[in-house]
Order: sequence, then structure tokens, then C-alpha cells
Amino acid sequence: MSKTSRFFKWIWLVIILLFLYLPILVMMVQSFNSGKSISSWDGFTFHWYEELFSGRNKDIVSALQVTLSVAVIATVVSTVLGTLGAIGIHGMKKRPQAMMMTLTNLPNTMPDIVTGVSLMLLFIFMAGGESRGYVTMLLAHITFDTPYVILSVLPKLKQMNKHTYEAALDLGATPGYALRHVIIPECRQGIVTGAMLAFTLSIDDFTISYFTAGSKVQNLSMLIYSAARRHVDGTFYAVSTAMFLVLLILLLVVNRNTAEAD
Repeated sequence: MSKTSRFFKWIWLVIILLFLYLPILVMMVQSFNSGKSISSWDGFTFHWYEELFSGRNKDIVSALQVTLSVAVIATVVSTVLGTLGAIGIHGMKKRPQAMMMTLTNLPNTMPDIVTGVSLMLLFIFMAGGESRGYVTMLLAHITFDTPYVILSVLPKLKQMNKHTYEAALDLGATPGYALRHVIIPECRQGIVTGAMLAFTLSIDDFTISYFTAGSKVQNLSMLIYSAARRHVDGTFYAVSTAMFLVLLILLLVVNRNTAEAD
């Protein structure tokens, strides 16, 4: 590879990284801007973080509680359902397995607005127009998180020796014991990856939450969308920066533990 070719590859990589991370960097810098306009720098301040952690902005605190609680519950439920679903699909014969994989991939290929509208219509049909709220938004998040967990766990199951489970049963293990001590440890990395992906997607979601939450409850993305039509103050930059840093630290810890396990 010539030096010129290597140089242009590095330039291309730098451009991609700037395109991905420069907006996040700008947001983090603006969270310390004492002014309310993003077009000018009026001085360094922790005011927006003080506003955030003091709890004086009730709307942000409420939206953050909804966002985190829905994300945590949806992650736990979808991880359990997705792991069990992946084990079930892995044990199927080729034709039923192909059909189930098609059904699993279908929600991931549909636009979010199609998923959101279809779930909204389902909830309205089942319980009426005033039924949408926290529970329906939670159910929607579990619905779109579960396929991602299945697709994260299945590759690990395919890497596992298919006779390991049978050997455990032959040695006297019960199906439940073999599941907990043989299968799940073998696909632990896939489970952790699926859980992280589910948590991130749940925190990030706006479109599906917008259609399934109704007017009774809103998460952080819905609150920011509503505020953006008027004015976004620095508190939103502060909460977004804090969430980004927490997710980054969590991801680094998970990756480190995964590397040590390998």
C-alpha cells in the first residue's frame, strides 16, 4: 500500500469520526455555556448541571425517570424473552427456523413509524383511545427490543457445540440446570450485547414512544422534541451529556469484562 493511499484512508477515517462525534462534542461544550444561545460563548458555568441535579426542573426529572425506568424494565424483559426465543429457534429444524428468522428480522426492517402506528392502532383497538400511557409505551419497547436480543444471542448458540447440552443431560443434569449452567454461560457475551443494545435503543427511541405513549406520559426524547419547537436551554444539553457519559462508561466496562473473559 502506497503512502498516498494510506494518507487518504486516514483522512477518510478522520472525516467519518468527525461526522459522527463532532455534534456530540458540540453538545457537551454547550452544556457548560452560561449563555442560552448556541451561536455565542458567554462563559463557562456549571449552572445547567446544578439545575439538572437540583431537581428544580420537574418536567426533565419526570421524563428522565420515565426514560430510565422504561429502558431498564424493557431491557430485562426483552433479554429474558429474547434469550429464551433464541434458544427455541436454535433448536428448531431448518424450515421452521427459517420462517421464525424471517419473522424475527421483519420488525427490524420496518420503519419506526410503521411499527409505532401499528402498535398505536392495536392498543386503541384493544383498550380504547384513552388506554395509552406508561404501560403501552413499555410494551412497545419490549416488542422492538426483543428481536435485537434474539439476533445477538443466536450467533453464540451456533458457535456452541450442539452436543454439550445433551451431554449434560446424559450426566444427570435437569433441563433447567443444563440451561442455567451450560447454555447461558456459553452465550453470555451475546446476552450482554443484546441487553446493551436493547437498553440503548430504548433510551434513544422517539417515534414508537410518541405514538404509543399518548398524552399521559412522555420520555426524554419526547420532551426535547416538544421543547425544540420553542427553545432548548442548557439543561437539555446537560442531561444528554450525562446520559452519553454514563452509557460510554458502561460500554467500556462491558467491553473490558468481555475481553478479560476471552
